[in-house]
Amino acid sequence: MRAAARWSYGASLLPTRPAGRASAGPPEVLVLDAGAFLAVERGDRDVVALIKRERRAGRVPVSHGGVVAQVWRGGTGRQVPVARLLAAVDIAALDDGLGRRAGVLLALGGLADAIDAAVVCLAADGDDILTSDPGDLRALAQAAGVHVELIPV
Repeated sequence: MRAAARWSYGASLLPTRPAGRASAGPPEVLVLDAGAFLAVERGDRDVVALIKRERRAGRVPVSHGGVVAQVWRGGTGRQVPVARLLAAVDIAALDDGLGRRAGVLLALGGLADAIDAAVVCLAADGDDILTSDPGDLRALAQAAGVHVELIPV
């Protein structure tokens, strides 16, 4: 267990798994919400260490362009760690496909934050989501029926 509190949820109802992703065994992907980037910006050593461990294990963290918009303020000063992290993360486009999946998930979950919904849509069964908002992401993961581990930051 990587963090003090983690949660798991049910079988997927949404077509969220990209082709070729497995669902058994250790998590293949660490999905980052805005809170993960902000934790790195403020120097949270536990979060930095977790991301480094994932990278050393050959797992590239993922996020999406909406999360970048939430955290990016130019990459200078205190944002240098964010700029470095962005260079080490696969950033998915918040395009029509991801937007539609997020919209369906919002309808299923009765919630309104499209950025959070798109974060959950990036995850597949067995993946981890590093988040500062485990409550909403928990509800979205339940609505999606995806088995994920929510790691609070």
